[in-house]
Amino acid sequence: MIEVNCSLCGRSEFSVRYPATLNGSQAVNVDAFRCTNPGYGHHPQIVQCRNCGFVYANPRWAEDDLLAAYTAVEDQTYVNERIGRELTFRKHLQHMQKWTGPGNGRSLLDVGAYIGVFVEVAGKAGWQAMGVEPSDWAAAEAQRHGLNVINGTQDAPQLNGRQFDVVTMWDVIEHVDDPAAEMAKAYRLLKPGGWLVVHTMDVDSLFSRLMGPRWPWYMDMHLHYFSQKTMQQMLTQAGFDVRWIGARGRYLRLKYIASRVSALSPRLGGLARSLVHGLRIEQVSLPVNFGDLFSAYAQRPL
Repeated sequence: MIEVNCSLCGRSEFSVRYPATLNGSQAVNVDAFRCTNPGYGHHPQIVQCRNCGFVYANPRWAEDDLLAAYTAVEDQTYVNERIGRELTFRKHLQHMQKWTGPGNGRSLLDVGAYIGVFVEVAGKAGWQAMGVEPSDWAAAEAQRHGLNVINGTQDAPQLNGRQFDVVTMWDVIEHVDDPAAEMAKAYRLLKPGGWLVVHTMDVDSLFSRLMGPRWPWYMDMHLHYFSQKTMQQMLTQAGFDVRWIGARGRYLRLKYIASRVSALSPRLGGLARSLVHGLRIEQVSLPVNFGDLFSAYAQRPL
């Protein structure tokens, strides 16, 4: 693991927010980087920059090790939860289009597309949508469904010289080694007037502050913990005009919710699983919004 400076201001001074809970193991565990990994509370040291207040993991794994983990990751649970993801992405797209306008054949790139659910949802809504995804398994899963998802990152040679009307990053920016660099790459991939849409966790939300070290999003795979304020600052530094930032929830099946409860409390999780199974409501999807997830819509100036 390596020491890093703040990704927002570049300074090295920090205070420890929460100590590491890695139990002496610093090796990269590929399973911990699955999107649906239930390893809540297992994380590197979480620190806060003394200069700008940005919260991040430090020390953490090197960029090459991170990319290798994401390349190797497989996640069948995500496939099983596809219905909830589709509902979430339809709601995200509807809200997004209030700012970006409808597809009408315009181009969209989904960064970190995973198995391509948002690419599919956007395509059905009239966007000329494609994605890019580092996981070999996830990209192959998307391609198996006939979706235009490239196996790689924003540095993929297939994207050289291309520009899009919209670039989306759903639950991606918190995972990357250098979020400011990824925003800069997205800026170059956008047409003048194009939109960058970023969705992530809100470390300054009421729920996060109430939960403290038990906030579920403190995990191995999360390296950066944005607030709405620090997100706006980083987007502005990248050259974007930030148009809107606000809380956005998601849809989850009751069976999946019960499994997440188990990760926090095995006893309560067991009761939850028994209840939803007994009532035969495991496949029911519910909107979930604790106010600790948010989206930001930012525009590249004309």
